[in-house]
Amino acid sequence: MKKNVPALVLSVALTLSLAACSENPSAGGTPSDGASPAVTTPAASPSAAPEAPAAEPLGGEVLADFSNGAVEAMFPSDGWSNGSVFNVWWTGSNVTYSDGQLHLGITPAGDEVEQDYYGSEMRTGLYYGYGDYSVSMKPSKDAGTASTFFTCTGPYDVVDGEPNPWDEIDIEFLGKDTTGVQFNYYVDGQGGHEYWYELGFDASEEFHEYGFRWEEDSITWFVDGEAVYSVNTEDNGPMPSTPGRILMNFWCGTEDAEGWMGEYTAESSQADYQWVKTSAQGAELGAE
Repeated sequence: MKKNVPALVLSVALTLSLAACSENPSAGGTPSDGASPAVTTPAASPSAAPEAPAAEPLGGEVLADFSNGAVEAMFPSDGWSNGSVFNVWWTGSNVTYSDGQLHLGITPAGDEVEQDYYGSEMRTGLYYGYGDYSVSMKPSKDAGTASTFFTCTGPYDVVDGEPNPWDEIDIEFLGKDTTGVQFNYYVDGQGGHEYWYELGFDASEEFHEYGFRWEEDSITWFVDGEAVYSVNTEDNGPMPSTPGRILMNFWCGTEDAEGWMGEYTAESSQADYQWVKTSAQGAELGAE
């Protein structure tokens, strides 16, 4: 019988979606008293995709280059689960480095925790706002998995006694179909902005660059340096405005997620990352 390990879960029910960030630990990597959700369900693609405006390529400096292993700017999540449809317990031991890459893994948990598997997540200690964000990654092709890159903050982050709004911007791959990628965002907990973009290639076969430009009145997503999808305040309403951590995570879902995520049957899985760049300036929580 599995141990009854507390999951520190905050479950947010939204029409057509689940949440997209993960539980917030302290800078030392231990869980805080609050928790948050994590990645969203894919929505059906619109019949006609809104055209992204012409845009300059994403800029920014390298925040994390994994070619030489661990980096100072990011650290592994360790010792808790997001609960909800997450069938993983985050463990730092599933964050590994080889061949100039960061590897996020999923492995069986046995009877050690309540979940069936161990998953993996990396996050920044600092918080980042408006700017350009990009990653070089190769998602897993195993059904039932999600390979992600996103920014997020929420009510588990408290500034001057007040909880942050749940603001988030996502790039999410589902292993059951790596010929597409889901873009999404949340504004003060309001989601329903999922958009599925057909890539024209299989993302799991080689590394590609994915990213987004976060501005006060718009978000534009990029693939291999080309702007492919955009939203703005005039057409879509408010945009995220609260600085959040930069995160990548890799996980598999419970039976409740199989309808949209697929069934996870692999013994173990892996998603690979080469680097993370941003033009945004990192700051401590609540710093101006």
